[in-house]
Amino acid sequence: MLPIRDTIRSRSFPLVNWLIIILNALVFFHQSTLSQAQLESFAQVWALVPARISLADPLTWYPFLTHMWLHGSLLHLLSNMWVLVIFGDNVEDRLGSGRYLLFYLLGGIGAGLLQFFFSTSPNVPALGASGAIAAVMGAYFLFFPRAKVVSFVPIFLFLWFVDIPAVVYLGVWFLMQVYSGVASLSLPGAESGVAWWAHVGGFLFGLVAGGLFSIGRKHRPDYPDEYYPW
Repeated sequence: MLPIRDTIRSRSFPLVNWLIIILNALVFFHQSTLSQAQLESFAQVWALVPARISLADPLTWYPFLTHMWLHGSLLHLLSNMWVLVIFGDNVEDRLGSGRYLLFYLLGGIGAGLLQFFFSTSPNVPALGASGAIAAVMGAYFLFFPRAKVVSFVPIFLFLWFVDIPAVVYLGVWFLMQVYSGVASLSLPGAESGVAWWAHVGGFLFGLVAGGLFSIGRKHRPDYPDEYYPW
């Protein structure tokens, strides 16, 4: 299922969301100018390499923040940014730009921490915005349970656009990440290259912290009340 858009239009311009997208694109452009050797060295320094991190040494913690700005390929970047375009604008509108930025960064850090603890390949760099974006998806699940995600679904030789309830789309996505993460633990050293536990950690962070970050924020009067569970 490829998400195309959601059914809720943001009532304010998602400035921070677009700045995050632009920064990710700029970092990837820098990566594209590096040779293969330089790129591998760059990833060893700025990506999340569990073997290079010591919880007893704060000077080694910076990859928990920096890894979320790197991507392994153009497709990796585009797929992450597309999901952020779909879900990020509404979450930013709900939290406010300042809170959204802090929420996004902490979500990425929390996702990185869970990936660090569950990684079975400590020398393999973990990179990408998907953990932070998973936090945004978790918050969207919390804030807009009655929204729908218009998705592209190929069935046999036919192509369908289906309105899927957000709780179903995101709930199924989350369960798939948990299943894949648990499966990866049974094959130490043979991970697929996908940071499943970062996705799980980010989503759980969004579910828990989304409500905390929204404390004191009034519901926008131009949003239908049905989009809010409380």
